[in-house]
Amino acid sequence: MGFDAEFLVIGHRGAAGLAPENTLASFRRAVELGVDAVELDVHVVEGELVVIHDDSVDRTTDGTGALKDYRLGPLRELDAGDGERIPLLEEVFEAVPGSVGINVELKGPGSGPVLADRLRDDGRAVLVSSFDRQELREFHTRRPEVPCAPLHHRLRPGMAAEARNLDAWSINVAEGLVDRTLIERLGAEGFPVLAYTVNDPARATHLAELGAGGVFTDFPDRIGRR
Repeated sequence: MGFDAEFLVIGHRGAAGLAPENTLASFRRAVELGVDAVELDVHVVEGELVVIHDDSVDRTTDGTGALKDYRLGPLRELDAGDGERIPLLEEVFEAVPGSVGINVELKGPGSGPVLADRLRDDGRAVLVSSFDRQELREFHTRRPEVPCAPLHHRLRPGMAAEARNLDAWSINVAEGLVDRTLIERLGAEGFPVLAYTVNDPARATHLAELGAGGVFTDFPDRIGRR
């Protein structure tokens, strides 16, 4: 498992369609369903990496307000769904077996350098991704041995060249943009394409047949290994 499967099934924010996203319950559910890896998002709060997608707490917790206005203690008291709390990144690493890869998406300001400093070298397969190229570069400069991946929500020229400059392992692209041409073009440059977010089993099968490197899914129970 990890990131060495021919076609990766990666639990998006754990198993976000089956449990509160980015919570320990969600990651454990994804692991139970046999994913190769889990994906999560990190922001920095008081020097700690907290696992939450948005820059506010309104959508995913019973709280309100901008993440930047919270101190760590009150943030950790919020209900992130079904009584779950917003976890620290280190808690996810402890909860997820070492055989399962972890894709850390850098979200908030300063997350790249903090992750570079905190990420432990314990043999686990880790992939670091981001839409924020500055954070991704900050991380890669400090930890060049850790695979990384730029994220794309639209196609643009120079995707492979940018990935090459980052020594990227993959290029992760919104699934609606992924077709045979893109997979073959980026594959010829040495970059597997990982598609997000795929919840339709037929679409996942089609992407596997086209040669995609894998998919991120909210429903690992639907998207089994190809």
